Amino acid sequence: MAGDLQPGRLILSMYGLYARTDPNWLAVSTLVRLMADLGVDEPAVRSSVSRLKRRGTLCSLRIDDSAGYALSPSAIELLREGDARIFDRKRAELADGWVLVVFSVPESERDKRHELRTWLTRLGFGTATSGVWIAPGTLAHETRDVLARRGLDGYVEMFQGHRIAYGDLADRLSHWWDLDELSAQYAGFIERYAPLVERFATDPPTDGEAFSEYVPLVTTWRRLPYLDPGLPLSLLPDPWNGVTAGDLFTQLNERLMKPARRHARGIMQAPSTAARPPQNSARTTA
Repeated sequence: MAGDLQPGRLILSMYGLYARTDPNWLAVSTLVRLMADLGVDEPAVRSSVSRLKRRGTLCSLRIDDSAGYALSPSAIELLREGDARIFDRKRAELADGWVLVVFSVPESERDKRHELRTWLTRLGFGTATSGVWIAPGTLAHETRDVLARRGLDGYVEMFQGHRIAYGDLADRLSHWWDLDELSAQYAGFIERYAPLVERFATDPPTDGEAFSEYVPLVTTWRRLPYLDPGLPLSLLPDPWNGVTAGDLFTQLNERLMKPARRHARGIMQAPSTAARPPQNSARTTA
């Protein structure tokens, strides 16, 4: 169920899951119908699409005299970068060490400073001190590539290595990352989605039900692997509910992915994609 998720985030998930390739396009009527199955009405869809166009995420495109939208190249790249994090994330170990990003941006280029902080936050870096950001060493290559592609590499120095002293590293982690807030985010995910595992174990979902649960599931989950960049378990509170949340996502992803795709493809390939009332309306909200 879509719950309180923003329609724009659901639309981005929809494109990422079903429409970023072959031919990276959805007709307006198809998008409206798919979103209706998530409990989002047409005015909200059109308003969200307008915002995504202004941000450069979606581009207007007509195919065979049908109006529709395609992902921009930058949006496709952003989704591609997120695939491994969302669906195949790996947790670091102490032996992987750490990567440090150090930057100093002139006051005259404050926009670049903001952009750097934004991307480092998206990558999951914690703040060691002003101008010094830290993440598990497993993120070194991804960080280098992301910053270079966005023209930010000229403002930073990157280092990779191991901490040799002093103090308790687990304690320092709680200063570099907000672990309490992260744990609360995981707890909310578990509370929301754990009941689905039991429900679908005894009552398998229809393709439409799977779709109405799966797109919000991916949309909700995709933020968490960025807030938690795969920090070593040996440094986290035991038990760490991020493990439970990750296992839960994996179970539901395996259970819902294929029937949800069948439902989406059925609508995308239908000869008529006129908007209709949402399925399972009692279980979804705009």
